[in-house]
Amino acid sequence: MRKYSLSALLKGLLLPAAAIAVLLCFATALDGLDGGRSAENLRQLEETLRRGCVACYAAEGVYPPTLDYLKEHYGLQVDEARYTVRYTAFAENLMPDITVLENVS
Repeated sequence: MRKYSLSALLKGLLLPAAAIAVLLCFATALDGLDGGRSAENLRQLEETLRRGCVACYAAEGVYPPTLDYLKEHYGLQVDEARYTVRYTAFAENLMPDITVLENVS
């Protein structure tokens, strides 16, 4: 009888503990995926801005003077609620310095 009650007790404790462990692992994995997606979106935005600059240089012979110029003439869109873009143009014939940061909510 003692063996049976010990077995039932272990099943009663191990099953919920295992379920909680699986749920924690799942939550951790989802959090890791979200962080990876965020970093990829940041990289893609920066790459898109650089390609827009190169397209402007190829078409007009000068790099765009401002980020607003890129938005207005080349249709680039930036989710300004989510990202901050630092765009610094040095000269018409030098690639601007572009830094994209994700806003902390």
